[in-house]
Amino acid sequence: MRLHLSYALLLLVMIAPAHADQSPFSLALPTANHALFTGHYSEFYQVIERNLHGVISHPWEGGQYGFVRDPRQMAGETVYTRFHEGMDIRPVRRDERGEPLDEVRAIAEGKVVYTNLQAGASNYGRYVVVEHQWGGCPYYSLYAHLNTIAVATGDVVRQGSKLAIMGHTGAGIDRARSHVHVELNLLLNTDFEDWHQSYFKDEVNRHGIYNGINLAGLDLSKLILAWRADPELTIPKFLAREEVFFKVIVSNSPGFQLPKRYPWMIAGGLPNEKPAAWEISFNRSGLPVGLTPRTEAVDQARVSYLKPSPIDAHYLTRDHVAGRGAAAHLTESGRRYIRLLTFPD
Repeated sequence: MRLHLSYALLLLVMIAPAHADQSPFSLALPTANHALFTGHYSEFYQVIERNLHGVISHPWEGGQYGFVRDPRQMAGETVYTRFHEGMDIRPVRRDERGEPLDEVRAIAEGKVVYTNLQAGASNYGRYVVVEHQWGGCPYYSLYAHLNTIAVATGDVVRQGSKLAIMGHTGAGIDRARSHVHVELNLLLNTDFEDWHQSYFKDEVNRHGIYNGINLAGLDLSKLILAWRADPELTIPKFLAREEVFFKVIVSNSPGFQLPKRYPWMIAGGLPNEKPAAWEISFNRSGLPVGLTPRTEAVDQARVSYLKPSPIDAHYLTRDHVAGRGAAAHLTESGRRYIRLLTFPD
């Protein structure tokens, strides 16, 4: 007898969390610095050095998530063109040499899935990745620029468990600017290593699937504040509020994992029939926030929507999309990013 499974049922069968325990959605700040909650942001975020028209400043705003760096004057306004994927939290305790003493703790319970102990092996310096399971879906917090790491891969941690001591490892950070860079991410593709080899043959990927390229971050500080205001909030509800900045239609590749890993993205729920294509909605940073099944096939990925702006999208989308209006198109970088989502296609 032949067994027929609908596409929706097949996807449900394929969605298997890395570990069975499901923790309630709950978030905490990762250090003793709680100035985010009092609105004293200059005491919470680590500053950066900014050069605008030859004027040097050290704004705390550059330590936030989002397009907060590399300002340029375009179309009569100041546009910040460089994206920062996490929040940089400054220390509250230092020793006599100025070294930070702050403990870095897990923002939620989960499982340590990666530790990088080699300070020079990544721009993140020494870093830790923790997997959290919420609503049947995996999310990944990342803690970077660490001095020492107190956990190992496979450790199960509670919210508030010590992971590390804050430091200043990684490129471009000195003792004065010690901080912990913290992200909360979606995982894009478990076939990342093969994709990386196909595009970066001369570069060694030392971090497996937990390479930062394969982790797409959301605005964690904004999420924490929103959750404190509404404890019923979930990540899907939070990301449903995100502004859609551009959309891309892709063929329904066997390698496209987002519908399986994050089915809450799918408009109208899991389709009963296998779609010929998907339209992916992205926020400005390129974080996928929505999926719409399409019945019409496409030969190659193409931009189907771009938020109107007088500024070329190259400066607004981390160079994923370029042009304006009907002339909007994926850049080489954008095509490479879309292929990461659909690899192997």
